[in-house]
Amino acid sequence: MAIERYIGIMSGTSMDGVDTVLVEIEENSIRLMGENSFPMGEDLKQALLDICLGQSTNLQAVGELDHRLGHLFADAVLALLEKTSIPPDSVTAIGSHGQTVFHSPETQYAFTMQLGDANIIAAKTHITTIADFRRKDMALGGQGAPLVPAFHQQLFSSLDTTRVILNIGGIANITVLTPNQPVTGYDTGPGNMLMDAWIHQHNGSQYDANAKWAKTGTVNKILLERLLDEPYFKQPAPKSTGRELFNLPWLKQKLSGFDIPAEDVQATLAEFTAVTIANDVITYQHNEKPELSSKQELLVCGGGAHNPLLMARLAARLPEWQVMTTTERGVDSDNMEAMAFAWLAYRTHNNMPGNLPEVTGASGLTSLGAIYPAP
Repeated sequence: MAIERYIGIMSGTSMDGVDTVLVEIEENSIRLMGENSFPMGEDLKQALLDICLGQSTNLQAVGELDHRLGHLFADAVLALLEKTSIPPDSVTAIGSHGQTVFHSPETQYAFTMQLGDANIIAAKTHITTIADFRRKDMALGGQGAPLVPAFHQQLFSSLDTTRVILNIGGIANITVLTPNQPVTGYDTGPGNMLMDAWIHQHNGSQYDANAKWAKTGTVNKILLERLLDEPYFKQPAPKSTGRELFNLPWLKQKLSGFDIPAEDVQATLAEFTAVTIANDVITYQHNEKPELSSKQELLVCGGGAHNPLLMARLAARLPEWQVMTTTERGVDSDNMEAMAFAWLAYRTHNNMPGNLPEVTGASGLTSLGAIYPAP
C-alpha cells in the first residue's frame, strides 16, 4: 500500500484550542510529520460551554456554532499546512472529530452531538474531510466512545507487558492492553475539567499551570469521599461520560455545606482525578503473578501528562506500575488524540473498521464516519 498523508483535528472537552497533526500512514506504520495548536476564541468557547451545561438554546444558535466551528477547524488546518509547507493536494483526507456539545449514550433515544461543519472544512481547505465518527458505533448499540483504543492497540500492544494508556484531557479515559486478552477501554471520570473550571472561576486562569495553585492546598478527605460517591464510578464498562455530568454545577452541589479554602478544593480535585484513575488501573494489576509487576506500564498522554502533581500522585497510588508519558514510548503525548482521528480517517477512507466492539459495546465492527469530498 502506498504512503498516504492525513490530517487529524481534535478540540477536546477542555476546549483549550484546536490541535492539528499531519501524519504519513503506510499499512501498519504511522509517522508524525507536523503539528500545530490553534487558538479558540473565548467568546466561542463560552457559547459552547453554555450549551454543554444545559442552558437554553435554539436551533439557530446551534447551527451558527456548527458554522463557526467549521471555519475554525478549516483555519486550523490551513495554519498547519502553512507551517509544514505541505500542499493540500498531497493530503488524502482530514479526520475531524468535531466539538462535542452533548453525549448521551444511556438514554432511551441515545445520541451524541459533535459540531463543526465538515462541508465548510472540505470547501475551505480543498481536502476531503471525514467527520461524524461516533454515531455509526452508536447505531450498532455502542457508546460511540472511546474510539482511540483501536489506535492505542495499533501503537502499543506488547506480547509480554500489560500497558494501560491513559489520556487525561477534560475527561480521563483508559485503554487496557493485556497480552493475549481482549482490549478494554472506557472513561474513568474527570481529568482536567473540574480543576480547570475551579481555577478559572477563582482567578481567571484557563488551567493550573504545573499544579502551582493545587500544591498550595491540602486535600480535604471528607470532600474527597463525597466526590467519589458518584454512581458513575460503580457503573461497569462499557461506559463513557462528559461535561453533561461532571461540571461546575455538579461540583458546587458536592461543596454544599463545606467552608474550606479554594486552594484546598483545587488540591482535592487533583487527588480526585488521581484516585478515580488509580482505582480502575489497579484492577488490571498482576496480583496473581507478582513477578510480572515490572512489566506493567501506565502510559500517560493529554494535557494532564504535564501536571506534575497528577503524575506524582498516580505514581504514589500505583507503586507496582511504571508511570511515564507516551512520549517516552515514542508517541508525542500532546498529539495522541489528533493522530488517532487522522488514523481513523485513513481507516474510513480505505473502508476498514475503526471501532472495537469489546470497548464500545457495539454489536459489531464497522467503518466510522461520513465522507465529505473536496469540491
